[in-house]
Amino acid sequence: MKLMVTNIVHDTPTVKIFTLKHPLRDTLPTPSAGAHVDVRLPDGKIRQYSLCGDPADDSIYQIAVRREDDGRGGSRWLHDNVELGSILHVSAPRNNFPLVAGAKRHLFIGGGIGITPFSAMVQAAKEAGEEFFIEYCVRSSVDAPLFAKLRAICGDKNLRVWAGDQIPKLRFDAASIGAPVEGMHIYCCGPNSLVNAVRKATSDWPESQVHFEVFAATLDENFKAEPFDMKIASTGEVIRVPANQSALDVLRARGFIVSSSCELGVCGSCECGYKDGTVIHRDSILGVSSRQDRMMLCVSRARVAVTVEL
Repeated sequence: MKLMVTNIVHDTPTVKIFTLKHPLRDTLPTPSAGAHVDVRLPDGKIRQYSLCGDPADDSIYQIAVRREDDGRGGSRWLHDNVELGSILHVSAPRNNFPLVAGAKRHLFIGGGIGITPFSAMVQAAKEAGEEFFIEYCVRSSVDAPLFAKLRAICGDKNLRVWAGDQIPKLRFDAASIGAPVEGMHIYCCGPNSLVNAVRKATSDWPESQVHFEVFAATLDENFKAEPFDMKIASTGEVIRVPANQSALDVLRARGFIVSSSCELGVCGSCECGYKDGTVIHRDSILGVSSRQDRMMLCVSRARVAVTVEL
């Protein structure tokens, strides 16, 4: 969709909130709490941003973008070039991080700009009358995205801020999560250090009760890609995937039309089914149970061979 920027708020010194509206239509595809959209940049690259507005309001989308001078360029372009009236190419919402319906309690753990999806999620939880709490970790209390909005929704009772610039420094200890609690769901989004700490602290929790959202590629310096064969289930065709190419790239070169967006294993758009093979999963989305028969073609590979269901 071509959406117009109708408002820009300087939420912090490094974060801008962009409000997007369709120039001709009154409504947009309805998002669910925790959803994100793809924004296509002029050079064709795509970036994902969580929606931080009211999920019940389908007249606008809102995204919060932190300027990352050492990033991949998307945030710098948005900060430097987008102004009121600008047109952005934006996808319909997609949700890999949904709020679990019927949970007894939601615990949200966010770090920095990773707090963005929780803005909509706490709003949805509050409207549903469900119990929730936010552990908000930031380096600086001055540069805490969406803090005023979250405080207005949560009040002091349901929000705790851990700011690294306080004296003494306030740091969230993931070990404080404790043992599994029936009916309680944990959601975490933020830098790798926070995500890894929460993963470790919840290693004995049921997989179905712990949820993560990341927008950065999985780093594995020891991984060495090997070639493998990919069989197309519908035709029986066998395609060789070289070590220096992804399954997604090879399929495209053969004329297959496969949806994709981030090509980092974080957005979920190139997900497909597979069978008859051992897949090396390198995405940051699929849970353990889903990995038994689903894979991300952009980053995941296979040992020797795999059959894919396109």
